[in-house]
Amino acid sequence: MSELTAYHEAGHALMAHLLGGQVQLVTIEPDDDDGPRRSGDAQILWRRSRMSDREFAVKSVQVHLAGPVAEMIYSGEPYHPAFIAEWSADWAGALAAAELLIPDERKRVAHIEQVSIALHRQLQGDDLWPALAAIADHLLAHETLDAEQVEEILEQYL
Repeated sequence: MSELTAYHEAGHALMAHLLGGQVQLVTIEPDDDDGPRRSGDAQILWRRSRMSDREFAVKSVQVHLAGPVAEMIYSGEPYHPAFIAEWSADWAGALAAAELLIPDERKRVAHIEQVSIALHRQLQGDDLWPALAAIADHLLAHETLDAEQVEEILEQYL
């Protein structure tokens, strides 16, 4: 289970980094003081003053879905992100972010499904998968990575 969680959180962290967010912390041992029990967490800092609400929504959808997609690639199981209970917060976050982009719920769900497919192709590529796997490996070894550690890992691959 911890390997799946490490790949899941690494997916969020890598996508946020690729889209211009700064990963403040990524962990597979989150603090539960601020809400419901989670098996992992990625804290991302965005420079919102440099982007429109629409641009932020596009990025947010991708970051929310990147965790489940990374987990699917690692496990080899092509699940639908809406049907896995552990991914419900990710799916709900993607739906909420995409509401600004596509008000019609049916079209919004179809859009998010297409984003998931595109992310699957992108993340499993030879240029990104090694970086994602390196973050996951470091998470398994250390459980928590700070901003500096994530940057050091990604410098080697990107």
